Amino acid sequence: MQTHRPRFGFLRQPAVRREIASLDAERDCQRIVHLLACHEFAFDLTRCLELALFHTYGSRSVSRLLAATGEFQRRGQKRYDDTRLLISHFLESGYDSDAGQRAIARMNAIHGRFRIPNDDFLFVLSTFVSYPYDWIGRYGYRPLTPHERHAWWCFFREVGRRMGIAGVPDEWEALQRFVAGYEAAQLVYAPSNRGVADATVAVFAGWFPRPLRFLVQPTVRALIGEPLRAAFGYAPAPRAWGATLQFVLGCRKRLKRFIHLERQPKLIANTRNRTYPGNRYRIEDIGPEGRREPA
Repeated sequence: MQTHRPRFGFLRQPAVRREIASLDAERDCQRIVHLLACHEFAFDLTRCLELALFHTYGSRSVSRLLAATGEFQRRGQKRYDDTRLLISHFLESGYDSDAGQRAIARMNAIHGRFRIPNDDFLFVLSTFVSYPYDWIGRYGYRPLTPHERHAWWCFFREVGRRMGIAGVPDEWEALQRFVAGYEAAQLVYAPSNRGVADATVAVFAGWFPRPLRFLVQPTVRALIGEPLRAAFGYAPAPRAWGATLQFVLGCRKRLKRFIHLERQPKLIANTRNRTYPGNRYRIEDIGPEGRREPA
């Protein structure tokens, strides 16, 4: 499989876009997603998928179960790393790869221990499509093309079906209609929403030097919409901080039209892992402590 390198080590590589355009959005969606996630929008997709998961905590149905496990409060960083790794394996290698199949099987094994409503699964799946569409359209160096958007949807549609989610529609618009009704009923304030959200923000804050950690919570509040803020019981971010953040993201967007600001390609092997230093782990061992599956 061809690996694209930035020109001169930092300039954007146009061959990536040419390859994406040459591929079939449905048949080749795994390769297109690899190129988007590891080359074109590596930083952006990492951030928006973090926010996608964060959005799901605004559902009182989802947050009740997450709060009951206590994983976020006791082992928030590990919970984050476990989720990131499982998703990264099938984004990077595809759901047909050995690692991708094992990652999806591991997710199914973890989820299978709980009674999770199918509607919750559909809601979570939808965020993994809507957030990349919206974030990259707003903050990416360019928006996703219709061809790329369709490939991203085809990829996650198949992931959803391999997870055993019932009723995954053929068309993205049908899932959007379902989500509108789901959020009207479930995206409302609950103490469990706030507890899981606060624990997650604490994980994010831990990535920064102590003097900067106070900025993390207002940054999160500035990046999410009012319905989600209300579901968490969060106040809007200070207007000046929101404007500053938009200015910084706008400058980054313009700069990234020409150069890469992050390591390329971004792969699991060259990404820092706080829970598993040196990426020493088995996919079958990822998950809540004391809940191991045989390899």
